[in-house]
Amino acid sequence: MEYLSSQDALVPSQIMGTYTLSQAVLCKLKNAGKTKKRGVLQTIEDVSFDQALEERYLAYALSTIMSRSLPDVRDGFKPVHRRLIYAMQQLKLNPQSPFKKCARIVGDVMGKFHPHGDAAIYGALVRLAQDFSVRYPLIEGQGNFGNIDGDGAAAMRYTEARLSHVALIMMEGLDQNCVDFRPTYDGETVEPLVFPTFFPNLLANGSTGIAVGMATSIPPHNVEEVYKALHYLIDHPKATTRDLMDFIQGPDFPTGGLLMEEKEDLIQAYETGRGSFRLRAHWFVEEQKGGNFKVIIDKIPYMVEKAKLIEKIASLILERKNAFLDDVQDESTEDIRLVLYPKNRNVAPEVLMESLYQQTDLEVRFPLNMNVLNAQNVPGVMSLQEVLQAFVQHTFLVLQRQTQNRLDFIYERLQILQGFLIVYRNLDDVIRIIREEDEPKAVLIQQFELQDNQAESILNMRLRSLRKLQEMEIRKELDDLSQEQDALRDLLTNEGKQRKHLQKTFKDHMKHFGPASPLGPRRTRLCGKAEEIFLPVESFEKEEITLICSQKNWIRAIKGTDTANLKYKEGDQERFLLPCSTADKILVFATNGRAYTLDAHKMTRTKGQGDSLRLLIDIPDGEDVLALHILPLRTAEAEKMEEEAENSPLFFVGSQAGYGFRVSAHHLLTQTKSGRAVLLLKDKERAAFCLPIQDKDTAVLIGTNRKMVAFPLADVPILAKGRGVRLQKYNKGYLSDIQLCRQETGFVWARGGQRHTFTAIQDWMVHRGATGRLPPPLFPRDNLFHN
Repeated sequence: MEYLSSQDALVPSQIMGTYTLSQAVLCKLKNAGKTKKRGVLQTIEDVSFDQALEERYLAYALSTIMSRSLPDVRDGFKPVHRRLIYAMQQLKLNPQSPFKKCARIVGDVMGKFHPHGDAAIYGALVRLAQDFSVRYPLIEGQGNFGNIDGDGAAAMRYTEARLSHVALIMMEGLDQNCVDFRPTYDGETVEPLVFPTFFPNLLANGSTGIAVGMATSIPPHNVEEVYKALHYLIDHPKATTRDLMDFIQGPDFPTGGLLMEEKEDLIQAYETGRGSFRLRAHWFVEEQKGGNFKVIIDKIPYMVEKAKLIEKIASLILERKNAFLDDVQDESTEDIRLVLYPKNRNVAPEVLMESLYQQTDLEVRFPLNMNVLNAQNVPGVMSLQEVLQAFVQHTFLVLQRQTQNRLDFIYERLQILQGFLIVYRNLDDVIRIIREEDEPKAVLIQQFELQDNQAESILNMRLRSLRKLQEMEIRKELDDLSQEQDALRDLLTNEGKQRKHLQKTFKDHMKHFGPASPLGPRRTRLCGKAEEIFLPVESFEKEEITLICSQKNWIRAIKGTDTANLKYKEGDQERFLLPCSTADKILVFATNGRAYTLDAHKMTRTKGQGDSLRLLIDIPDGEDVLALHILPLRTAEAEKMEEEAENSPLFFVGSQAGYGFRVSAHHLLTQTKSGRAVLLLKDKERAAFCLPIQDKDTAVLIGTNRKMVAFPLADVPILAKGRGVRLQKYNKGYLSDIQLCRQETGFVWARGGQRHTFTAIQDWMVHRGATGRLPPPLFPRDNLFHN
């Protein structure tokens, strides 16, 4: 075949942004391509490059979203997991069966159901067997299936597997026409579209995946709690997520740990289907002689590899980046046991662990993004209530189809039994017809008014079945099936009985996962909001730095205070430039009224662009950074003393609507990425300012209506959280600008490159909440101080 030169490849067309194959390439390909292959004429079409790329990428994206990365809300499975479990069921790998080589299982899955790589299939199999990866393993493994240290599983030719009891629960009724099937990729067999499960696998085992333009992240939960919520939801279809959270406490990770979230934060996350959970390692203190102690870690966060965790802790010791820890030892066997030795007995265990929470993966955040495929195969983010409701609807449909399938079987069986009774009532005539007639089936149908299946069953009867005892057994079976038929018809038409039946089913399954069972007890303990422990300044290497934040919220730090020759991305510029030290805290206040805290020593030191502030803290879309301030790092004891003192550092916060309050620095500090709600806002309101008060005693405000007021800061209450009090009244408009000053020195504004100081402030001094009066002459027309 003739090869194409590189310059022949693509040429730009007359239409902007599209590319077509050049004429030279077309001629070569058309001449080479006009051949018959399997009776089909091969031709090459002239298609614009952007159209071809768009069509193919869209097909790939849809395939990734609907057939690979997102789970089905009904059974919680992605296609690879469903095909894997179904293939093992076809191989009869039940819990009572002998184990079978994983290579055989992977081969069956890949050859019959899942035309993808064997490594991906084996990886999915291994994960379903790891009790530290899934809360309720669906596969029992024999051999090396990896460990929590991060070691991988042995090759598939060495390991063996079979289904667990949980997997059998998920497939109950699969042979009873409870769900639809579809042809496999090659059309040789069929596979289920979804499992007829009464086990809420999506919430029980969770799911993670990344598709094109969307992702999913659902943590595991305690299935006993989920069953209780389902039981309640069946009785109360209009129950809210808040109602259901009375039963589901929150995630329950297979590796245990401490969930450091308040109830309200959990409810908000589950109501929206989006959020994150702060998960910590569980630890306790072992006392030793002489007043010494050691800290024992027996539970580590979910998806954290123990070996990498120990390496990180050891590196902190070797590089002297932790002032409280002397040594770490791994004494784990089947259970985790990490031993931490403090520098001395004067180190508080809480402070030691707080330092490690900040520096290692002993504390992580697990994201919540309940993005799933619904029954119509459409992706979307669901709330907890919607996920449970979708599962309940699925179980109702499964129950109805299961009932109808049983009714169909009973109807056919009753017909056959009635045909058998006709034989016993007319035994001599039936025997004569069979012996004498050439076509006995047709004669039986005509003489006794039988159905085709009845006649066929009579002809297939054995002689031993004609005994009197058999007739009695048939009459008993006929009566039993008639009674069952009446009960099933009643169940199929009575929604109330269907609800009771599902509740009984859930209750029966719940017994397998109760507190007495190995998988039953909750492993993750809910601890509420973590107590904020401020590490002493001495624990950090103190160094002078300059914090730089741009207009587009790229943040970084440089050593020292030399800010000459700073560079920014194209279209970006300087916004905040704050000298500080590595021992300081950085207060970020956003337009949504939330305060966030960053550690100065964790800031990326670079002459480049740094990190996006939105990756370091969770600022919602549509909101922006309002203010950045430096707070010296304090111990909890020093902070408590400052709170009680009259000169405690205070900030003045307020909204565009003209409401605000004073707040202590203590109530602005937080250790969560999601921040702390400080200024409560109504719909469409935004925070307008967050200013340090320091030695100021007067606030001067001006609105967009060009009315100015001034009042003593002492008139503004000190709150920890709230909307605040009215600072200035606006009939129309909102707050334009604010300045804090001392009453005797007045306030300052800039205009035309000149600074103006106004000391006759007394004429504007009013009680807070007033409308105010026009500003002094020469005050800027844009109603801003420009200082």
